Amino acid sequence: MTATPVSATLESGVPVSIVIVSRNRPEALRRCLTGVEQLQYTPFEVIIVADPAGIAVARAMHFAWAVKLVPFDRPNISAARNLGIAEAAGEVVAFIDDDAVPEPQWLRHLLEPAQQPEVAAMTGFVRGRNGISFQYRARRLNGFGEPEEFDVDPETPSILHPPPGGAIKTEGTNMAFRRDVLVEMGGFDPAFHYYLDETDLNMRLARAGHATAIVPLAEVHHGFAANAIRSANRVPRDLFDIGASWAVFHRKHLPAQDRAAHWAHLRAQERRRLLRHLVSGGLEPRDVLRLLRRLDEGHAEGVKRPIASVTLPENASSAFRPFPARARRSVAMFTRPIKLAQDRAEAAKRALSGEIVTLINLSPTALYHRVAFDPAHAIWLQTGGIYGKSTRDDAVFRLTRRLDRLQREVKRVARQRGFGDDHRR
Repeated sequence: MTATPVSATLESGVPVSIVIVSRNRPEALRRCLTGVEQLQYTPFEVIIVADPAGIAVARAMHFAWAVKLVPFDRPNISAARNLGIAEAAGEVVAFIDDDAVPEPQWLRHLLEPAQQPEVAAMTGFVRGRNGISFQYRARRLNGFGEPEEFDVDPETPSILHPPPGGAIKTEGTNMAFRRDVLVEMGGFDPAFHYYLDETDLNMRLARAGHATAIVPLAEVHHGFAANAIRSANRVPRDLFDIGASWAVFHRKHLPAQDRAAHWAHLRAQERRRLLRHLVSGGLEPRDVLRLLRRLDEGHAEGVKRPIASVTLPENASSAFRPFPARARRSVAMFTRPIKLAQDRAEAAKRALSGEIVTLINLSPTALYHRVAFDPAHAIWLQTGGIYGKSTRDDAVFRLTRRLDRLQREVKRVARQRGFGDDHRR
């Protein structure tokens, strides 16, 4: 069965440059770009700052002619993002990680607050590995740069001014800034190679008095792909850059008399985190000692790391290169496990023909739901049981008719995925 699709329209707004930094994760980048191709917004351009493997993936995409490629193969995300900003010709620069996939209406929602001149930064919600639970929602930063969760309206953007001594946090995998503000701020500080890069920018934006919009419906799905710092299951591999970044952050944002005590607090937090992984079997005792040693070595290096101001070009290095966005209808197909292979093939055909397809496969069980973007078929696949949980506040078992459950799941993502109000079968 298929839900009635809505008319295909592209949301038009301010010109946006999407910057994607990628290193050592070519297949994740391929998946991200497959999702970006389905964005329902215009105009936007795509800038990929990547190592040779990432550049090769981008060049193999059928829309390679429409993207800007910036070769960069050093482990410094701040420097990479600054290269992307230098190439960005949009009024707004948006950032998404290579191991994330945007919902089709991501830019439409994320850029809605850009119509208000007081807003300098925008950030959205991030769904985690199961595609349903939230990894990040609304956060602010206290005076020590530590994030604290708080509640916002889940349906509409909240335009927020920085709290005293703190800031509104943007999430690195789902954030956007006015380009002229990034130039004014000096972009990202390359002294932050991997960690706290956007936190530092948030604190500087707050000191300058800029407002930030939190936009819940601007969603991306983030997978936490493995890298040199952590494994795919989020077990730490190296803490050097975390220690170094905190040392740099302290030098930039904390009075000298507060730094030692806060570092002791942070080090104790990291030790407790490592011990939790030890108890769960992710680490061995020798790993805990090694990682703490690396944390301390990083902190010692960060105390001496040069901090220099960055000058970004007022004008982009190249002209705006509009991505060939295509107006697509969003449809939901409903299947059962026995027909999944057949209907997945049909869904892939429809995606290839230009539709955004959500394939919902429900069994007569209480299995928890999962959502994933399938890059091989360019479709959104949701699996689980008719009676199972799809949100945290669901009951473990809820008796319902299959059709009612399907309607509820379509409604749950209607505004992010681009469904209309009519879902007749």
